[in-house]
Order: sequence, then C-alpha cells, then structure tokens
Amino acid sequence: MVVTGASSGVGRATARAFASQGASVGLLARGQDALDATRTELLSVGARAISVPTDVADPSAVESAAETVERQLGPIDVWVNNAMATVFAPASEIAPEEYRRVTEVTYLGVVYGTLTALRRMHAHGGIIVQVGSALAYRGIPLQSAYCACKHAIQGFTESLRCELLHDHSPVRITMVQLPALNTPQFDTVRTRLDRHPQPVPPIFQPELAAKAIVAAAQRPARREWWVGGSTAIVMLGNAIAPGLGDRYLARTGYESQQTSASEPMRADNLFSPLPGDRGAKGDFDSCAHERSLQWTLTRHRKALGLGLGACAMLAGAMRRAMR
Repeated sequence: MVVTGASSGVGRATARAFASQGASVGLLARGQDALDATRTELLSVGARAISVPTDVADPSAVESAAETVERQLGPIDVWVNNAMATVFAPASEIAPEEYRRVTEVTYLGVVYGTLTALRRMHAHGGIIVQVGSALAYRGIPLQSAYCACKHAIQGFTESLRCELLHDHSPVRITMVQLPALNTPQFDTVRTRLDRHPQPVPPIFQPELAAKAIVAAAQRPARREWWVGGSTAIVMLGNAIAPGLGDRYLARTGYESQQTSASEPMRADNLFSPLPGDRGAKGDFDSCAHERSLQWTLTRHRKALGLGLGACAMLAGAMRRAMR
C-alpha cells in the first residue's frame, strides 16, 4: 500500500488501519518528523513500513518515491491519494500563488499519484483510492481553493474510470467522499479568519474515514463510498436544491467554520512542512463521533436491501392473507 499525506490526520489513521491488517505500507508526506513517528507506530504492530519524504506537487518526486517503495517493499497493489493543503479565507483574500499551491498539492498531487500508480499497475492490476469529500460536490464559503480541487478530482476520476473500462484495464479506481473530520489540519493550515478554524459539525474521528478507505480498497467495484449521514444529506441536497444550499451556507457557513477562540498569528504548512508530530486527531475529540449509522448501513447495503425486500414481500403476503 502507498498512502500520501500519511504523516497526520486521515492519512495517518489509514496507514495504521492497513498496517493492522498486515499490509506493507509506503508512507509519503513532506514532514520528516511526523513521517518517522508514523513509521515507528506501524513497526510497533509488526508491519513493514518505509517513510519517503515527498512533496506530491512535484511529479518527479512522486515517481522517485514509488520507485523507492517498490524497491524496498515490492509491487504496489493499492495507492491512496490523500495529501492536501488549503487556505481558509474569502476567495478575494487568497493570493494567486496560494491558489496555485493548493491546486498543485490537493488536485495535481492526486493526478501525479494516479499516473504513477497506473504505470506500475498496468500489468498486474491494482486499486487507486481517491480521498474525496462532500465538498467534491458542494462548494462552501471560505474554502474556495479546496472545494475547487475536490471538484476537479471528482471529474478527473470519472473520466479516468471510463478510460479504464474502455481498455479492460486490471486497474480499478474508486473515491471515498468524507464528512467533516477531527484532524490536525485546523492547527496547521493557512488562515485569514479572525477566529480559529474548525470542521463544520457534525464532526467524525479520522479512524472512521480510515475504515472507509480500507473498505474501498477491498471492494473497488463500488465507484463511490459516502461516509457519514451529513455527507449523504449534503450531496443529495445539492443535487435536488443547490440554490437553497447557497442561501443556507451564506447564512451559516462563516460561523460554523470558526470556534469562539481568536486566531493568533502562527506558522502554517502551505509551502513547507511544520516540525514535530501531531498525530491523527485534532482538537475536537469532545464533539467528534467515532461511528456513523449511515456508514454501517452503506457498508452492508446489499444485505439491507435484501432484508427490506424480504420485509416488503412478507408485508404483502400478510395483507393478502388478511383479505
């Protein structure tokens, strides 16, 4: 397995989840301190793991990292594109070079990772998992750069999926659309907000996202996985009444993405990694959910469908008997 953005947040939790199942994991991210800490965690549970400092915005660096992983761990079977960067600010306050950097990491990093994986999986097959978001379908205020990238990933993935089907390729590609998560990004992103940024509630723990990514790697025939009831509501609501969503977010989107605490001047990780290790979780443990009923249902939707069908048949039979 290869996981980009593996040093913290969803990537860190995903690397742990794969390692717990006995997978060998190549860890790609920029920060050496956090990468080494992640590798130590994986080695402690008996997994094979290597850390390769990589800026996914550099296609040659991604290619070199893949070569290192294959040389030390063997052929790559699963590639997870997870690395991201963003800026919290109104669109008019984000500089052109900041838009460029967010796009290079969050969108082009996925493209480069996908192309690198395809070259290696062409003969023996494999699975590419794109880590998406409800924001791949619904843009929200203060996150124009990030939302644009997630939308772009969605379009890129759909186009590529059609090409793989046309070519009868042994490579499968799937996308996991995630809800708001309790990750350290809110302490490290570049922000111009007056108050400390936060995920839009309801908030879930990154381990739930990791479970979904592992499931997607095991069952790639499903083109998309939705995680969390909030994700399903946002995506369905945007398909039915996007204008209503615009007005709702105009009223609530600023307040819901900020805590009550003021945001002091601090360093951020947009152009270079921050030192130290922040783990998988952020500051919102007290209000973050570990489980999701929606995820449980969608994970077993075939069984659920059969059960509902059986109930419907039984109800029909009872009605006929009563008549």
